[in-house]
Amino acid sequence: MKDNKSNVEMPILSKGIFYAIRDGPSDIIMEDMTKRGLNIQERSIDDKYNVEAEKGMIYDMDGIGHKVGIRWYFPKDKFTFEQVFDYARLMEERYRKIREETCPD
Repeated sequence: MKDNKSNVEMPILSKGIFYAIRDGPSDIIMEDMTKRGLNIQERSIDDKYNVEAEKGMIYDMDGIGHKVGIRWYFPKDKFTFEQVFDYARLMEERYRKIREETCPD
């Protein structure tokens, strides 16, 4: 992921199968890797984490659209890496459980 202002690749602080945490200039950025390639449709405050997030739209089998978080921007003056890493671990665990249930062995 590149910083929009400087077009420089932001360093990865931690990476799992389903997430990446990057070091932005003023934010720690948590990215949901399952949403790679999803177009960003809005940037707004996320209800779950109460931080700014980039969101996209996915559609279910009935054609109903659902807004989903792609990237969350945790301000460095309010969040530590450890706090963001805990959120990322929970995301990783949730996706691992889904994978185990839907794709056993």
